[in-house]
Amino acid sequence: MKEYDLGGCFGIERETLRVDSAGRLAQTPHPFAYDPHITRDFCENQIELVTPVADSIDGALAYLAGLDRQVRDVLSQNGETLWLYSNPPHFDSEDEIPIADFTGDHSSKRQYREILEQKYGKKLMLFSGIHFNFSFSEDYLHTLNTKSEDFRTFRDALYLRLYKQLMRHSFLLVLLTAASNVYDLSLDKDGESGIIKSEFTSLRNSERGYWNRFLPVLDHSSLSAFTDSIRRYVGSGALYSASELYLPVRLKPQGVNSLESLAEYGVDHIELRMFDLNPEAPLGIDGRDLKFAHLLMLYLLSLPDFDFTPELQERAVQDHKHAALLEPDAALLVRAEHVLTEMEQYYADDADALAVIAHAHDRLNRRKSGRTLTDSYFNR
Repeated sequence: MKEYDLGGCFGIERETLRVDSAGRLAQTPHPFAYDPHITRDFCENQIELVTPVADSIDGALAYLAGLDRQVRDVLSQNGETLWLYSNPPHFDSEDEIPIADFTGDHSSKRQYREILEQKYGKKLMLFSGIHFNFSFSEDYLHTLNTKSEDFRTFRDALYLRLYKQLMRHSFLLVLLTAASNVYDLSLDKDGESGIIKSEFTSLRNSERGYWNRFLPVLDHSSLSAFTDSIRRYVGSGALYSASELYLPVRLKPQGVNSLESLAEYGVDHIELRMFDLNPEAPLGIDGRDLKFAHLLMLYLLSLPDFDFTPELQERAVQDHKHAALLEPDAALLVRAEHVLTEMEQYYADDADALAVIAHAHDRLNRRKSGRTLTDSYFNR
């Protein structure tokens, strides 16, 4: 299909935890100087790899592989490695979770994390995963702008429309990529230990995961209304900043990620935040899952716009959480099957796209039969 071939810009952010030779959280300082491509998120014993922007998913994965090798080479010298599960290994207490020690010009990042510690605790912040960043090519956007609208206005409206559709369909990506139902009991209570299988296939996407203490209801009528509605939560103290808005999809500006930049310069790309680390994939992510997400976004653009009411926003979040159940509601599985069938028809003339969708169908059938991507943990 021509639209798929037009590609775009792709980026991957992968969070993992550093562990020692015993599989415990590493207690050494972050071993890399400040590097925009090798950093950490919440805690000092976390590694976050941020790929440069690539013009294909395969290109982004190649960047990720290079960063992964670089990190592993350094960690091996310290007797450490990476923990490629979204759920953390055993730990005795939160004392083993040091907040990322950002200093100097980046000290505000530490202050922000200290606030998160007070609001959510440290354990929640150990959950790790994949964030997938995507933007359409300028050429593709121009082909869609058939009425020759102001390009900035058109682009922002298009991404906002896609954002709404992705929020409504985020449950599908959870169903297909959930891989964190196995966890250690120390996540529940200090001093406990033992590996168990949860009622959730993805703890970080479930009701136990990354969510605000309230449901943020946003105004999607325009980008300015959207940013204003987030700003009101920040102004009221409900959110410390826009970064604390824990929804599975984000609209991002180019450069500094702030509400001010988003409002002033518009949307540069969209971020999908729901991917678990896949223990069956050497890099923690199967490229076919990212390619499916790309196809899904293109397909969703073909759907009519809609009013994303507070009721629909609440349902979207509930569907996302319910998709993380080991036994999700049958209605979600039916909806997922319907979307995949519609996508097969949409990409009927594209063999490569159909192969990716067939893989998604296999994943869905796996979920229907009660199997998950971490079942192999018990067969090692």
